[in-house]
Amino acid sequence: MTVAVWEALRERPLRFALSTWPLRCWAFLLSGTVVGFFALLLLTVLLFVGVGLSVVGVGLLVLTGVAVLGIPVAALERHRLRLVEPEPLLDPHGSLPGTGAWPWLRTRLRERATWRELGYTLALGVVFTATGIGFAALLGLSVLLTATPVIVWAIAPDTVMLVPGRPISDPVAALPGSAAGLLGLLVSAYVGGLLAGAQVWVAQSLLSARDEDLSTRVIELTRSRARLVDAFEAERRRIERDLHDGAQQQLVALSMTLGLAELELRGQDSPATPLIARARGEARQALDQLRSLVRGIHPQVLTDHGLPAAVSELALRNPIPVTVEMHLPDRLPSAVETTAYFTVTEALTNASKHSGADQVSVVGRLRDDKLVLLITDNGHGGADPAAGAGLQGLADRVAILKGRLVVTSPVGGPTQLRVEVPCSA
Repeated sequence: MTVAVWEALRERPLRFALSTWPLRCWAFLLSGTVVGFFALLLLTVLLFVGVGLSVVGVGLLVLTGVAVLGIPVAALERHRLRLVEPEPLLDPHGSLPGTGAWPWLRTRLRERATWRELGYTLALGVVFTATGIGFAALLGLSVLLTATPVIVWAIAPDTVMLVPGRPISDPVAALPGSAAGLLGLLVSAYVGGLLAGAQVWVAQSLLSARDEDLSTRVIELTRSRARLVDAFEAERRRIERDLHDGAQQQLVALSMTLGLAELELRGQDSPATPLIARARGEARQALDQLRSLVRGIHPQVLTDHGLPAAVSELALRNPIPVTVEMHLPDRLPSAVETTAYFTVTEALTNASKHSGADQVSVVGRLRDDKLVLLITDNGHGGADPAAGAGLQGLADRVAILKGRLVVTSPVGGPTQLRVEVPCSA
């Protein structure tokens, strides 16, 4: 598992304190302290009430509420994690077999994810709330010390004592306190990054979907690489042969006929002469385009500038808004870039036509020599791989490079496609 804030600390330790990372980490830790405190308070109340009423049977229902309390807390945490972690966590819960409270409760109590989320809620309420309170004290003290000259000026002629028995009567004398406060803020930046990273790591371990969670709603299609390559190559040769023997020959004949007509009219003052010349030029242009199609469609921006630029250009042409977050250190192999580009193209087309979404996000990262793409839309969900060839075709394209496609699309949304493509042979 990769933690973005730890990666930022390791790659740019000196620039970290001057970036936006400290503010995001502080917001994450302080808001987590509030969420953890109320979660622990509610958990404690429900536990005591449940145990106290268990003798009359009602307490069992309350204790059941304790068991599923982690579900809403985890849902909130997966949204809150976006403050410091750009890669969203997949919801580990499967689709429900029916409607109503009892089917929902029965399904959730059988899922391992429910108990992992309860464990995370306990860790959030006890461990991370305690560390959050300590961090809030450090940050608050640093802010107060930094603002000491302003405080001294504001309450004058009264005095302020940073050290017992040594009053400070003017703002200049408070400057050493400001220096200590700035040092405290610098320490808070790095301590906040380490603590936020630790909480993200725990959340990734307990709140993210695992293979057993996704088994009922995931398609993972693997194929023999050689067989698929041969099949695609044979199809390409068939299309090329049909175009070469059919449409291409007709365009060549048309161009020749127009050329003969142009020769016949040469030297004559006929209004048809420029029209025939124009038609011959358009026929030649169509022939060039057809030959380009035979070689395969490949956008020029992908060749010149790489995958992030090509996907960004694709997002601008999409009918619904698309946010793109792709940070790739270097150019990827050509086959990987082509596969990723056409996968994103097909996913955005499907989202625009079928999902009813008004927002799509595309996130791309390089993890352990694998290109990982997350394409998420906020539509109504319910995408069924068996309903058409779209998702199947995407999986087949990815499988050529020994990659995999994971589709998560519960009814009600959101729909997420996770594409993993190895970048080495």
